[in-house]
Amino acid sequence: MPIVSPIPFNPLVDGRQSERALVIRRGVQRLLSQMGAVVLPELSLATGRRADLVALTARGDIWIIEIKSSVEDFRVDRKWPEYRLHSDRFFFASHPDVPEEIFPEECGFILSDGYGAEILRDAPEHRLPPATRKALMLRFARVGAARLTAAELAGIRIPALDGD
Repeated sequence: MPIVSPIPFNPLVDGRQSERALVIRRGVQRLLSQMGAVVLPELSLATGRRADLVALTARGDIWIIEIKSSVEDFRVDRKWPEYRLHSDRFFFASHPDVPEEIFPEECGFILSDGYGAEILRDAPEHRLPPATRKALMLRFARVGAARLTAAELAGIRIPALDGD
């Protein structure tokens, strides 16, 4: 495997994410991975909106996590209620400098420092309709496989995980 690739490639970053948002995302991904979930960042939904993180838990539940890197980031966001239509549970995630109190009580809240994260408020469950679940699971699988294929074609070797 080459140390330096002539092809700049990272399918998970498109330039719209701030450095702080990427740090929050890393901590949340570590937490979810420890919980046995698999995660896809920046997943487009049927509505055309793109979720910051979509997690598939070991139980088969679908969680969407919306990352907010500042109070202003939360205040200008009007799209987050739509994400509840595409998940069994919906969470906001942020860092210690953003007060938890600004996030709606009817949503979960995850605090991340980049090295890890903690669920401070669990999200209420609102089960997806079967047809929506099937469509989202298919999207999750296809996008995950496409990203893996793109990485492999770019010369990035992805090891098989135990238990697959």
